[in-house]
Amino acid sequence: MRPAHVLLAVLVAAVWGVNFTVIEIGLDHFPPLLFSALRFLAAALPAVFLVGRPKVAWRWILAVGLVLGVAKFGLLFVGMDAGMPAGLSSLVLQIQAVFTALIAYAALSERPTRLATTGMLIALSGIAVAALDEGTTGPLGAFALVILAAACWGASNVLTRRASPPDALNFMVWVSVVPVLPLLALSLLLEGAQRDLDALRALDWQGAGTIAYVAWITTVFGFGAWGWLLRRHPASTVAPFSLLVPVFGMTSAALFLGEPATGQRWCAAALLVGGVALTTWRTPGRRRAVEVRAAT
Repeated sequence: MRPAHVLLAVLVAAVWGVNFTVIEIGLDHFPPLLFSALRFLAAALPAVFLVGRPKVAWRWILAVGLVLGVAKFGLLFVGMDAGMPAGLSSLVLQIQAVFTALIAYAALSERPTRLATTGMLIALSGIAVAALDEGTTGPLGAFALVILAAACWGASNVLTRRASPPDALNFMVWVSVVPVLPLLALSLLLEGAQRDLDALRALDWQGAGTIAYVAWITTVFGFGAWGWLLRRHPASTVAPFSLLVPVFGMTSAALFLGEPATGQRWCAAALLVGGVALTTWRTPGRRRAVEVRAAT
């Protein structure tokens, strides 16, 4: 990769990592399900009128929109609102790589290698260490919600693989249309119309800024730039940069939110990130085969 492309990949990882801190700030302004709905509404409009027609079948857009948009982000935002720290959330979500491998094995018969299986076990040990740390400082129920969010993310990864969208930005913008109404309906049902109205009436520049960041910077720019990199470089070259997300997430949460960066938490980070790296590792021969199949 050219140095400029490396810097872009690191920038995207930083944007996605800082996103968790921004979400934490946004949850001070909005109920979690309403905040998630506004995020997708802002990501979809006006971009949906600029990216052209969908380039995959509607069933894939609906499926990914519901699993990723409603389930994954709904659970993540509710979990963080219930007390899951931003930095720890950015770390725990990386277990999605393990869920992706397990679901791909069940649905697509993609058998993980021994190295990948070892990586899964190491990553799961990192989750166990993180759970022990959270058990002494925060609610385990919120921790479990973020784990469920990671499982939904893994399922959406497999659905996205089946969809094989030729344009990542076009796909993400159309996927963002799907969750808006279901999340608004869930917010009205579970959070109440009065709470939603109070949040909208109290909207200020900070609240609007958090929506703009999670919608336009994280979603539109982040996924657009990531897709641009994937079109120019092998996935095996680009994907490892995502392992920087929890580093930026935990660091930004410590700097801006004052979250404790305990030794136990960094130990969990080392185990989980190392395990995920092994889970996604491909030997040179296997990597070339994957890239040839992707090119065709």
